[in-house]
Amino acid sequence: MSALDLSIRGQATAIAAGEAGAAELLEATLARIEERNPAINAVVATFPEHSRAMLAAAPQGPLHGVPLVIKDEWPLPWRAQRFGSAQLLAPTAPGESGPYLALRDAGAVIVGVGNMHELGSGSTGNVSVYGPARNPWDTSRCPGGSSSGPAAATAARLVAGAVGADGLGSVRFPAAYCGLTGLKPTFGRAAMAGHHMAAVTALIVSGPLCADAADCRLLGAALFGEELAAGDAGGLRIGVVHGAVAEDVAPEVRSACDAAVEELRVQTGGTLHEIELPDLAAATLAAILTINAESLEGVTPEQLNDLDPAVSPINRGLAKYRMLLPAAASVQAARVRTLMRRRLAALFEQVDVIAWPTAPAVAPPLDVPMVELPSGTTTADQANVRGAALANLTGIPAISLPVGLSSEGLPIALQLQAAWGRDELLLDAAEALESANGRRWVESLPPVARAEPVES
Repeated sequence: MSALDLSIRGQATAIAAGEAGAAELLEATLARIEERNPAINAVVATFPEHSRAMLAAAPQGPLHGVPLVIKDEWPLPWRAQRFGSAQLLAPTAPGESGPYLALRDAGAVIVGVGNMHELGSGSTGNVSVYGPARNPWDTSRCPGGSSSGPAAATAARLVAGAVGADGLGSVRFPAAYCGLTGLKPTFGRAAMAGHHMAAVTALIVSGPLCADAADCRLLGAALFGEELAAGDAGGLRIGVVHGAVAEDVAPEVRSACDAAVEELRVQTGGTLHEIELPDLAAATLAAILTINAESLEGVTPEQLNDLDPAVSPINRGLAKYRMLLPAAASVQAARVRTLMRRRLAALFEQVDVIAWPTAPAVAPPLDVPMVELPSGTTTADQANVRGAALANLTGIPAISLPVGLSSEGLPIALQLQAAWGRDELLLDAAEALESANGRRWVESLPPVARAEPVES
């Protein structure tokens, strides 16, 4: 097997053992990006000389020599973030962002910048100043957003892993649509310095997008700046919730997720607990209000009236709409956050994890991102946020895991959420589920990744 097709930990191990050359792997990765990326538009910038310089200076860390992609939400010393947009309302400049420093210090090599949904404002990835990223499982489908490029690049095996950001599900949605494992860390635990909203956000976190949980553990440890020790998920108490978030989902999604929960229960010798989570819809609305209010930091009416015409009509309108949000709405959203944090604190005394589908339907078409649910036809954005916003609002960790393929050959994903600071437990549970299904889904490859490999 080419070193290009190894996992993050496989590449790191091969380089450390002298079985693969880091310089050769970097050049092969650049060649694979050139070969495969045109079909999916996942990587919007490469910078070979900077990548080579990064490798030349790389310390002998746990990710030494491993090429990775980083989302267009993070500045690099040689490139400012564009946030997938023709214009940003907040000033940006090249710089040493927290994720960059974390990867550098771990010895990794940033080989490219990943595409993203314009201004981070969608769960589909079908709008970007660079053009939409495409799903490696079906290039006519959405790859998920807003970390669309990092997910598509990893799923297509341009790289073994990538760094995204999650403000309302933006790591978990692309992980779900692209058949990856994506971790949304506990708020404040992963590197955030250099993000243009770092000083004001109460929701956004950086997070890893990888093929499996062990790679998420390794890349997540670099972003956290601490070891994420493996533990035992034995006796796992799994909470299942009734209602729209678990039941108003496509039949194939519900069936695959129910089966995965049962596999996890058996594998861990765990138990299922039916739980109630009142006011989930209010929590979703509170999270939406919060992130919209956060994005207004420093914005003036004059800026909004002078937006670049290349910014999409939806985002031009949304930016102006945000100015109409009353301050009282933010106050109420904060009260809902407090309420939901208290409820979750009590709930996690009864269960270890909460399980429901990451996305209620598989990846929709790029040109018409609508989904069919038992309740009717709706936009993917409107349907997706119901299951993602709680973790961002309350700061708890969450992980998306591949658990099947639909009849159309598109990935289906299960989401697990745990108490504040229990990111390691989610990784333990994810690894248990991988064992339960024989790693069938984490080792499934999309058509783009089954192309003839570039030799390293």
